[in-house]
Amino acid sequence: MCGLSGEIRFDGGRPDIAGVERMTDRLAARGPDGRGLWSQGAVALGHRRLKIIDLSEHGAQPMTDAENRLTGVFNGCVYNYRELRKELEGLGHRFFSTSDTEVLLKAYRQWGTSCVDHLLGMFAFAVVEHESGRVVLARDRLGIKPLYLAEDINRLRFASSLPALLAGGGVDTSLDPQAVHQYLSWHATVAAPRTVLAGVRKLPPATVRVVERDGRHHDHRYWQPSYTRRPAYAGMDAADWRDAVRDALRTAVRRRMVADVPVGVLLSGGLDSSLIVALLAEEGQTDLATFSIGFESENGEEGDEFAYSDMVAKEFATDHHQLMVPSDRVSAGLDGAVEAMSEPMVSHDTVAFHLLSEQVAKQLSVVQSGQGADEVFAGYHWYARMAAVEREQEPGTYADVYFDRPHADLARMLRPDMLADHDVSGDFVRDHMAAPGAETALDAALRLDTHVMMIDDPVKRVDNMTMDWGLEARVPFLDHELVELAAACPPEFKLAQGGKGVLKDVGRQVLPHTVVDRPKGYFPVPAIRHMAGPVLDRVREALSAPEARRRGIFRESYVAELLAAPDTHRTNRGANALWQVALLEIWLQTHSIS
Repeated sequence: MCGLSGEIRFDGGRPDIAGVERMTDRLAARGPDGRGLWSQGAVALGHRRLKIIDLSEHGAQPMTDAENRLTGVFNGCVYNYRELRKELEGLGHRFFSTSDTEVLLKAYRQWGTSCVDHLLGMFAFAVVEHESGRVVLARDRLGIKPLYLAEDINRLRFASSLPALLAGGGVDTSLDPQAVHQYLSWHATVAAPRTVLAGVRKLPPATVRVVERDGRHHDHRYWQPSYTRRPAYAGMDAADWRDAVRDALRTAVRRRMVADVPVGVLLSGGLDSSLIVALLAEEGQTDLATFSIGFESENGEEGDEFAYSDMVAKEFATDHHQLMVPSDRVSAGLDGAVEAMSEPMVSHDTVAFHLLSEQVAKQLSVVQSGQGADEVFAGYHWYARMAAVEREQEPGTYADVYFDRPHADLARMLRPDMLADHDVSGDFVRDHMAAPGAETALDAALRLDTHVMMIDDPVKRVDNMTMDWGLEARVPFLDHELVELAAACPPEFKLAQGGKGVLKDVGRQVLPHTVVDRPKGYFPVPAIRHMAGPVLDRVREALSAPEARRRGIFRESYVAELLAAPDTHRTNRGANALWQVALLEIWLQTHSIS
């Protein structure tokens, strides 16, 4: 819900209002229902509004609480805002709206930066204290809502998207070699705080940053579950864990129905999104709107899973909508998806989500989605290998199963000035895996995937693609209480039945067994995976453009090798290597980065 922007000056000057306006206008797609600006002293804030809660103008932002001398901008949703409001009223606070934004401001007045501990939801926000000039920035526990930063000695700018920061101007757009290393190692993931641009960073998830008037700041990470077995759950068997997970997931799904507008579901037909539909039906939801997307087959690969989504829609009598996308529409929709990306993303389903969101947004402004279940409940095939190794062996095994390519391969891909001087991606993983708080090798891998890799791949992908059409996507599998429960669950219950065993046990209670026991699927986009004609034409165009040659990220001999056999070269994880290389260049050109 919404997009925010702002600037804080440290040099005694006034903020660049025109720059904040440009950033705010670039966020128009995230918030088509309203626009606001506020400035006082060294701080300016901008906001674009998507009306989800309190549809009146009382919920407009930037929101000022004159009594407590606070102004804030907020992106996301606090699912327990009604309960918090009642608690805060009992503590003497008076409200002028029914919005969750005002609840946030009152919560900050009551608890300071510890207010984040009271919030159940997804959020990024900025709160300004009028008297001290202090600005507090924060991001939700799982990084569902983004917050990008561009800082120099004179000022800090922040925004809900990287393109918005670029619109403000004055950003160092040179490439960060360490981030490029991560991009090519981790299927386009770049971990916070880095981005591929040297001048743009992102606030890490579960982090509060307090920025003082003179530019000094300190960060506090306020949440990190322990991936160990807890005494409170000792003695629980598979059935006990099934029931605990079902109750927690039911609560998570129910929370995400909080809105003053209808809420639908993106239904792929897989276990995760089907569970959301089933649990909503249990809650008494009727005529629930569900949406599925499919693509034309290419090179013998099927591009839709309508058989399963139709089965679920029929079982629970949803108001179901199918979208079949021809291959030529994929190539035509590619540039729109890339323009919506805050950072380059290579997963095929990025285009799928963008095209699907365009259609869904014509009918709804809020949906629930099944992202995150595979990381939280060990659904990917490589987790079994992680479970088979000892704790001290985990970094090498993780690299074997997760990395697109080893560090040594990057030397023949990248020009020397783009090559990091050591294995920065491997070092990052080794440091995370060695950190305390994970009991087994699998626990350490799930912690890394859930709190780093997932946030800057599927979570970011869903937010960017849906919000580009003013569609808010809520992800119940990333409810932080559910994630805490899953982190404590013994690995054998998650790994059972080929992965997500405990979740499949929940599914068997509420879903047709055909849906639970089906082969694992994904959002296939064959036209991209196999470089179908129009997509390959776009790739060739981007890699041969003058700016690509001038930039010179990749060795010409390597690019020529990929183009000679576009559907042959695959990364260790099976991704099309040409697509990964080309997408970075397409993204840079789309966003006019020289």
